[in-house]
This record gives sequence, C-alpha cells and structure tokens, in this order.
Amino acid sequence: MTSSTQAVDGGLGWLCDLWERVWLKGLLLLIAVIFVYQPVWHGKPIWDDDAHLTPPGLRSSQGLARIWIEPGATQQYYPLIHSIFWVEYKLWGDTTLGYHLINILLHAFSALLLWKILRRLQVPGAYLAAAIFALHPVCVESVAWISEIKNTLSGAFYLGAALVYLRFDRTRNWRFYFVTLGLFLLGLMSKTVIATLPAALLVVFWWQRGKLSWKQDVLPLIPFFLVGIGAGLFTAWVEWKFVGARGSGYNFSIIDRLLIAGRAIWFYLGKLVWPVDLAFIYPRWHVSQTVWWQYLFPITALLVSVGLWLLSRRNRAPLAAWLFFVGTLFPALGFFNVYPFCYSFVADHFQYLAGIGPITLAAAGIAILFRTLMNKRQFLKPIVCGTLLLVLGVSSWRQSGMYTNIETLWRTTIAKNPNAFLAYNNLGNKLALQGKTPDAIAQFRRAIEIKPDYAEAHYNLAIVLDRQGKPDEAIDNYQKALEINPDFAAAHNNLGTALLNQGRLEEASEHYHQALDKDPAFAEAHSNLGFLLTKQGGTAEAIEEYRKAIELNPNCAEFYNNLGNLLAAQRRADEAIGQFQKALEVEPDNAKVRYNLANILSAQGRWDEAIEHYQQALKQMPDSTHAHYQLGLALQSRGKFAAAVAQLHKVLELDPKHVMAQNNLAWLLATCPDNSLRNGQKAVELAQQAVQLSGGKSPEILDTLAAAYAEAGSFPEAIETARQASDLSTAQNKKPLAEVIQNQLKLFETHSPYHEKP
Repeated sequence: MTSSTQAVDGGLGWLCDLWERVWLKGLLLLIAVIFVYQPVWHGKPIWDDDAHLTPPGLRSSQGLARIWIEPGATQQYYPLIHSIFWVEYKLWGDTTLGYHLINILLHAFSALLLWKILRRLQVPGAYLAAAIFALHPVCVESVAWISEIKNTLSGAFYLGAALVYLRFDRTRNWRFYFVTLGLFLLGLMSKTVIATLPAALLVVFWWQRGKLSWKQDVLPLIPFFLVGIGAGLFTAWVEWKFVGARGSGYNFSIIDRLLIAGRAIWFYLGKLVWPVDLAFIYPRWHVSQTVWWQYLFPITALLVSVGLWLLSRRNRAPLAAWLFFVGTLFPALGFFNVYPFCYSFVADHFQYLAGIGPITLAAAGIAILFRTLMNKRQFLKPIVCGTLLLVLGVSSWRQSGMYTNIETLWRTTIAKNPNAFLAYNNLGNKLALQGKTPDAIAQFRRAIEIKPDYAEAHYNLAIVLDRQGKPDEAIDNYQKALEINPDFAAAHNNLGTALLNQGRLEEASEHYHQALDKDPAFAEAHSNLGFLLTKQGGTAEAIEEYRKAIELNPNCAEFYNNLGNLLAAQRRADEAIGQFQKALEVEPDNAKVRYNLANILSAQGRWDEAIEHYQQALKQMPDSTHAHYQLGLALQSRGKFAAAVAQLHKVLELDPKHVMAQNNLAWLLATCPDNSLRNGQKAVELAQQAVQLSGGKSPEILDTLAAAYAEAGSFPEAIETARQASDLSTAQNKKPLAEVIQNQLKLFETHSPYHEKP
C-alpha cells in the first residue's frame, strides 16, 4: 500500500511542483476571470452608464477640469473615476469592449492582490479565498456594470494600500506609509466606501497580535481615519445635494435604521453563502417598528458578535472576519442616505469588498479541514475546491448574461422582482427609445400602479404621451410629477414646453423660471426660455438666455443653432454664421445646422459655400424637400442649370405637389440659357399644375406659365397669360414685376420666347 502511494506521488510530483509556481496560479486565475465574464465583453451600457460615461459637455479639456473642481458636473463626485472615463472615451469612444475589459482586469488584479495579502498574513487557503472572490456571483454586478468601475478601481487601491501598509507595519519605513496614504487618497477619489480601510487594518492587527498598541497600531492610522471620515461626509452631502438622496423616502428614525442594518447584514451573508436568485434590484422591505420579528435581525447580529467575542479567547479569526464584514458594509447599512435606498435597501455591489472577510474565513476553514481531518484523503482537496470554483464560475458566467444590454437587465429584474417599479420605469424608457410607444406606456403605468407617488414614472409617461399627440394627458402627468416632487426641475421645463406648444405662453414662462429656480445651471431650460422670449418679442433677453445656455453647456450644437437663427432673423448675418460654425465644430454631422448655415450663405450670395453645406446636409437627410429645393435654387443662381434641374426633379419626386418646385423647374425648362435643357411642353405641364395648386393668384407663377407657352410655341396663350400676370402684379402692387412681365410680353407679341442670358 505504501509503495503504491509513493508511486502515485512520484508520477504526479512534477504536476504538484508546477502547481506550486506562483505565476502559473496567478495566470490561471486571470484567465478564469476573463472567461467567466465573456458574456459582457461587448455588453451595452445599462441604466446610469450613459450618465457616468463622459457626456458631450465634459469631453473637452475644460470638461476634464470641471470633473475635478465642480461638484455636480458629474452624477457623483468621484473625479478619478470620471477622469478615467474621460481618457477611455478618447481611446475607444462609445465602443464598450474597452470599458468592460478594464473592469474585468481590475477585478482580477484585486483578486491577485488579495492572494498576495493573505499569503503575507500566512492565512491558510489564501489562493482558494482569492479564487472564490474572483469567481463569486455577488461580484458580477460590480464587474459587469461599467459604472461600477467605482468598485473595481477603488477595490484595487484599497487592497494595494493594505498590502503596502503591511510592509510599513513590518519595516516602519515611512516611504511605505506615504505610498499607502497616496493609494488611499486615490481610492477615495474612486469611491469613498474604502474609508473603512484603517478600521480593517486595526482588525487585522488585533487578529495577529491579540491586542492593539496605541503607538504602533492606532496612532499611524489616525490621519487615515480623519481623511476617510471627511471624504465619507462629503459623499453623503453630494448624495443629498446632487444625486437626490433626500425626501420622504429617506426619512427613517434611528430605530428604523437599526432594523434596516440588522436585516441587511444577514441578507448579504446569506447571498455569500448561498448565491442564488441574485437580482439587480431586490424588493424593498417595509420597515416597521411594530413588527416584532424585524427586531430579530439586529438582535441576532448582536448576539453573534458577543458569541464571537467570547470565542475569540480561543480563536480570534471568526470575530475578525465578522468585524471586517460588518465594518466594511457599514457605509451601506442604512445609517447614511444613498440614492438606491429609494427602491431597495440592498444591492450586490454594496458588499464587493465586505465579502472578503467571510470568504477568507471559509477558505481558511476548508484548508484547515483538509490539513487536519482529511490528511489521508488529500486527493479530495482539488476535487472539492475545483468543484466549488467551477460552480461559482458557471453561476457568475450565467449571472453576467443579464448585463449584456439594458432591456435584458430590466426584463430579468422584473422576472425576479415583479414589484420593481424602477425596472418597469426604465424598461419603459428603453421601449420608448425603440419607438414602441404603447409598450412603453404600459410599463410606465405599471410602475405608477405599484408606486403611485413615483414622480419619475409620471414624468416619463408625460413625455411619451406628448410625443403620441396627447398634450392634455401629458400636461396632467407633468403636473402630477410636480405635485409629488415640486423641486423636479426637468418636469417644470417639459411642462413649460408642453404649455408653450398650446400657446399658453405666460404659464410656460412661469414653469421655465421655476425650473431655473430649482436648477440655475439647467442649460436646456435657459434655451427654452430663450425660444419663448423670442415668441414674445423679447429679442435681447432671448439672446441672453441662449448665451447662458451655451456658457453652461458649450458642447450642445442645438444652443448655437437656436442663437444663430435668432441672430439671422435680426439680420445680424455675420454673427449668425459664427454661431452656426461653432455648432458644427461641436457636431459636424448636424444636418439641421448645415441647412441653416447654407440658407444664410445663400442670402449673402455666397453660392459655392452654400452649395457645399446643402450637399453635406443632404447626406444626413436625403429626403428633405426643403434642402433639395434650396440647393436647386443655389445651383441655378450659380449657373449650374443641369444640376439645378436634377434637384428640382428630386423635390417633385418626394413631393409631387410642391408648388414652388413646379414653378421653378418650369421656369428653367422654359427659359434656361442651355438649349439642351429647355422643354416647352414639360414646362407648360408643370406651370399649369402650379397655377392650379396656387389658385391662379400668383403673378409669378402665371409669368412662368406665359414663358412656358412661349417656349412651346403657343404665343396666343403666352400673350394672354402674360397680360393676366401683369394685371395681377399691378393689383398686388408689385410694380417691378409688372415691368418685367411687360418686357416679356413685347417679346411674345413678336413670337419670340424669353430666354435668360448665360
């Protein structure tokens, strides 16, 4: 029996030696993480990713500065995160592969750092703990969700800082101390949840030594505590001020918060131990001080703490893992308001780092179990551990599939949590963008049915109702949203626009002003107010509002376009051209801006420039009759008659009853200097249609018909029609036109057609 075992050991010895190579184990862990998250390599942005990924207004160097110096410029004040997004946008734009791979690699790097830390601390099962952390399904939300680079990056800084501080603790080399402080600060600028690091280090030192020394352990960490507390309080203020973590949905007493915290602790621990039915949004508990069993959660948490404290006389590890777990969770346990609490008190990404405590304890327990109780069955160790990791990896692979696109995410969330009002609302937004308006309306109504005081759902429902041509219902829902949340600036703004479209200018003005009272930096509201003032004749005030909008968001082409149109109407052509050109610097493919710029260039006789912009505009809007028509006129003015005829034919192909196109094409076919383009019969046909559609009340069109008759050789009809046109122009007090028609009439009377000079 002994010789047989030795033979097996000898045959597998090379494999064991290879397995002990650190680089190989690290490489396998990296490959496993990358493979497990393969479903989201090309995953689309979800939920608030679009708000976090650098918006147009922040893509310039000035925008990068605003990320750092202007709280509120980004959804959350994590300047390092948004700076990384800024760089990533420069590197790969809207392609999501790069964003996802960075998240995945950061998570793998954190797992490797954890392995390194646990080895340095001589924790049994260090590699198993790192592998469980790397492959555990509760981490999927943090890794697969682009915005949660907040977790993966801050986690890497957190673990990196811990590793360096352990070296400082051993060597007392102050260089390592300041490196740790630097990493800690970078982590806080990624996500302030890592403010718990100094407390975690004290727990580790207590576990190692059995007691803490004020001079050696506590004193060096005081600066970390102060910085972390300050950063945490600042984040709480940002959540309240800019993110919206305030209002009736966050009014909890201290007892309520204790009930939430106690239940959350056991919820998170349960998902770590048995990670099934993981959801993006979990049901929000109804917290009640009158329900006796809700007190069991904090009471049992307290009893466990006491029991582990008593046990710590024999083994400090369980209490250390418990303290690390609860302490790292503390910022998300309900004692501070964070925005997600409006729809759920728990989320998988809240325990990204906290789970390391129980995971490490479990891995160490497995390692010790095999070392002591199953010494003669060591072959079971790779089987058991491999099976565990395989199950976790497969589960994470499946879990990551729900993050591939926003519609899949919300439909999966609704399937797991049918009362997730937020999911219905956000699914409605996605369906509305897809043009599935009835389905979107159904989702918004379902969200309102679940939560009648859901202002955002009323607001979104109003938007789609307005687009559907139901302005009264839209206005009603905007008003309901404002009854629920009077500070809802966007609802004030949209309600103002809905009222403006109904001609209720004074009411619209009131809501635009209220939107700006609630949010003075609301650029769109400034622009809309400018449009309203233009209608009311307040040109100077309108220009000022447009300029404010541009100042607040210099990367919005529409604002420049609106100001350009107003300046053009004021005959301030050069200033208008300048605004249109700025708009094109921001958005070169904006066809509407190019069309407006071409029009004003045409008015100035700058035909070649105008033609170029019309042609560029038509690449984006090939079915625009206005652009084809104006391009035809510009080409005609430039003497490019064949191209002009082609454009006017295109207009009539798109709109056979376009009177002006019929008239101008008929005029060209009748009077063009190019003999090859003239066609009297076709000109007569087009001009007759134009006269019929205009009711015979236009002397210009009658003049065209007269010229067409003359080109076709029908001079009696030409003479009679020219006389009608002359009489009508005189009656309409168009004396210059009447003189032109009289000169043409003399030609017709000599049986000569009228042809324009080349």
